[in-house]
Amino acid sequence: MTDGPLADLLVLDLTRALAGPHAAMMLGDMGARVIKIESPAGDDTRGWGPPFIGEEDERESTYFLSTNRNKESLVLDLKTEEDRDVLARLVQRADVLMENFRVGVLDRLGFPVSRLHELNPGLVVLSITGFGHDGPEAKRAGYDQIAQGEGGLMSITGTEKPTKVGVPIADLLAGMNGAFGVLAALHERGRRPAAGAWSAPRCWRA
Repeated sequence: MTDGPLADLLVLDLTRALAGPHAAMMLGDMGARVIKIESPAGDDTRGWGPPFIGEEDERESTYFLSTNRNKESLVLDLKTEEDRDVLARLVQRADVLMENFRVGVLDRLGFPVSRLHELNPGLVVLSITGFGHDGPEAKRAGYDQIAQGEGGLMSITGTEKPTKVGVPIADLLAGMNGAFGVLAALHERGRRPAAGAWSAPRCWRA
């Protein structure tokens, strides 16, 4: 999409699977320029199927395509200094960075929130985790099915045993609320345009 209410925004999408990509896609659908940054191995969902489309040697997962439209693609190996430098330069130009690494991974790669805001004080950071950034379960991976089970949703579905709902509703809602939080933070940033007014950099954690 080349036009829309968010056409002046640059979003860096470092997320994988569904919740984060869905949040970034919503901003892309409204006109933001979204650069999806993947490791050399690619987003997990590139292999989720069937169904796939395309020729056998160039087939693509429809699951991946359904949540990554309106994005540009860039491969960076953030374990290398050269590619970390590329990301740092992108961060300096961006309005939003989205990530859903396990807790501590982005820090180990050299991009804790403190450094992100050194590079770009106005950057809005959306950080999605399964169980929060601190606490006894912070380092656990979180997937939709886990959220449905531990949240109790499965206890009211199915007939003979707990059953997950037909769509990944926990991931979709996390993505929607994440995008909503990003827009709220951007609105707040826009209300404080004077130098120094954006005194408390925002990291919106979902």
